[in-house]
Amino acid sequence: MLHLAMAAADAAAESANGSESSGGLPQMDFSTYPSQIFWLAVTFGALYWVMSSAILPRLGGAIEDRRDRIADDLDQAAEFRREAEEAEKAYEAALADARAKAQSIAAETRAEVEAEVDAMQAEADERAAADVAAAEVRISEMKSKAMENVREAAADVAREIVGTLIDERPTDEAVASAVGRAIQ
Repeated sequence: MLHLAMAAADAAAESANGSESSGGLPQMDFSTYPSQIFWLAVTFGALYWVMSSAILPRLGGAIEDRRDRIADDLDQAAEFRREAEEAEKAYEAALADARAKAQSIAAETRAEVEAEVDAMQAEADERAAADVAAAEVRISEMKSKAMENVREAAADVAREIVGTLIDERPTDEAVASAVGRAIQ
């Protein structure tokens, strides 16, 4: 700073002497200060006017547009999030309904299968009971035939034994009554 002040003093002294400056800084020549200040004001004014009328409004508009776009994007993101949450709730509700429906269908199917199995079991029981009854009838018929055969065989044997023992043939009624008493 001190150096600047000394240069300015030297320049002023040379101006006062009327001699031209031969070697210093031209911007430090006090004789050119008024023109430098004038052009500084003109340049500053022109730059101020260009900045305030052209560049700053565009920058402000760009910043405002960007702020609006960001706000719109945030609003849209919030809307998408809300829609996604609604879709998730709808999905979960549909899934719960599907599970409930599947369980009811499974229960109905289980009940139908159990009813069919019970009907088949009842039909099989009826067939088995009919088969058992038919078998019992056949067994009782076979028993009665066997008893008749046993009576006849016993009567024949008794007749032969009595005939062999006493050399006489007993009557059929006597043999039948003796075999009947023996069987009971």
